[in-house]
This record gives sequence, structure tokens and C-alpha cells, in this order.
Amino acid sequence: MTEAFAFRLKSLRFDEDYQPSDSTRITTNFANLARGESRRQNLRNTLRMIDNRFNDLASWDNPTRDRYTVELEIISVEMTIEHQGSDAAFPLIEILKPTILDRRTGQRFDGIVGNNFSSYVRDYDFSVLLPAYNADRPEFGLPEGFGDLHGKLFKQFAGSDAYQARFDKSPVICISASTSKTYRRTGNVHPVLGVEYQQSEPSSTDQYFAKMGMQVRFFMPPNGVAPLAFYFFGDLLGDYSSLELIGTISTMETFQKIYRPEIYNANSAAGHFYQPSLKHQDYSLTQIVYDREERSQLAVKQGKFAEEQFIKPYRHVLDQWAAEAALQPTA
Repeated sequence: MTEAFAFRLKSLRFDEDYQPSDSTRITTNFANLARGESRRQNLRNTLRMIDNRFNDLASWDNPTRDRYTVELEIISVEMTIEHQGSDAAFPLIEILKPTILDRRTGQRFDGIVGNNFSSYVRDYDFSVLLPAYNADRPEFGLPEGFGDLHGKLFKQFAGSDAYQARFDKSPVICISASTSKTYRRTGNVHPVLGVEYQQSEPSSTDQYFAKMGMQVRFFMPPNGVAPLAFYFFGDLLGDYSSLELIGTISTMETFQKIYRPEIYNANSAAGHFYQPSLKHQDYSLTQIVYDREERSQLAVKQGKFAEEQFIKPYRHVLDQWAAEAALQPTA
């Protein structure tokens, strides 16, 4: 069955000229910033924030704090399915991949792929399947096998020839810390990732990513105000260079300041014990227009799109593949 699936990668530059399509085949996080009258200013300000944060963290041999620029690509992953003599293609995942330009030397360095991870099957799981399952239940619960299909699809992609041909290292997915959990500061401090925090207990997101084969650690970078969640394969601290890690931090901390300013653009930093909250009032807004309500609506829209175009028509094929697929280790 594994031969019935293949992956195809496409890339699009994410810069101030980025123009999203009107279809649902978009990553809401990117497209939300690139709409309306403020679209170009939004994109320009976002990219400037990323560059400023990168240079703040990569301060060595960088006295004027302008040595580096981060260039971003949107990587769109299509999955083709050989079924009944035809090859159907479904837009499975979108992620950002940074490239770091050293202005002083003119060299470019690959960053870590995985930023702003967007998955249509995940949208289906969390925005369609999970609400329907809990609609009439007295207590919140998870359907049996929740996240199994998504996890196996992601591991299949991360171990595929298409991924290996395009990227040298495994992905790192950096997202917000959970607002339902408490975090405790540890004595471990990394020079780039910053202060490590430990979570009170695993969240449902942690369990979901575990089915993708990924483990999690939480770090608050230098001069940051809240810990970020880093999901990874292998060794987060040992497998990546300082510039690679800074590329991920500067990109994702910037987007989190835009998406969740109550947490990541707060006016005071997390203490020894910390619980993130979107009800926090002491924070600053960025100069970037972002519609958080539209983002939630589009997650539902994309989840329903995945259900109608992928889950329902190929359920038998997917169920058979998921039952047979070995849990392959990811490089």
C-alpha cells in the first residue's frame, strides 16, 4: 500500500509581494496577513520583525545588528493517491522554510523546515471530528484512534524520498505553549534556545504530535517573554546549528507575537511558574493587522474540505493503508 502514496513539493516565496489565492488551499496563517488594504505593510513589518529578532539573537560579530536577513519559502506538500487507475492529488501540508542570508559574506544557509506547520487532516481532526464527537458528551474526550492517520501520514512524508531530496535535516515544528498547562522553569539554559521550562503534564497537542513521532521541549529564548513549544525528532540541541535554531525562533516568535500578543508580546516575562493565558491584559499590539476570528473560521473550512475531498472518498484506502503501515523511524 505504501507505493500507492507519493508526495510532491511546491514552493512559493513569502515576501512583501506574496499574493494568496482565494481558494481554501491556503495556509491561513500566511494568507491572513496578505489580505486587505494593509497587506503589503503587514508583510513588510512581519519580515522586518523576523530580521530584527534574528540579529538580536545572532549578536556575535554583528555590532550593528543588521548582518542577517531571513528569506522564507512556503512549501506546499501534495499527496498523490493511486486509486482505481487514477492519480488523485490532495494538498496535505504547508510549512515555511527559512534561508539565512549573511549580508557580510553573501553566503546563504538553510534553516529548519517546519515553521507555521499547517495540515488539512489536522484541521479535520480538531475542527470537524473532535467537536462532533464531543457535541453531546458530558465530559470532553478523544475518539478512539484520534490522530493515528495524521501521524502515520506525517511520518510517511518525513521519511519519503521527496522530503529527503529537498531537505537535509528533520523538521522542527515550533508552536505556542498550551494555555491549559502550567510550566516550571528549570536550571537548564541553552545559549540560543534560552531557559528551559517543564510542563505539568502532557497536553492533547503533545499526544497528537507524539503520534507523528515527535517529542517536545519548551524554551523561552533570550529576551523573550514566554516559552515556545519545540516538536522534533532526534536531538533538538545537538542536531542543529545556532543559526538554524535562531531562524526557527525568530520566525515563529514573530508570528506568535502577531497571533497571540497576550502571551508572546506581554509586557512582563514568564516567571518561575507560568501558565499562558489569552485573557492576559498587560500586552502590546504589533503594527500588523491580523484577524484571529477568520483564522478559526478557515480552520473549520479547511477541515471540511479535507473531509469531503480526502477522508470520505478515500476512507477505505486510507484505513487499509493505516492498518498495514509499519511505524517507520524517521531520519
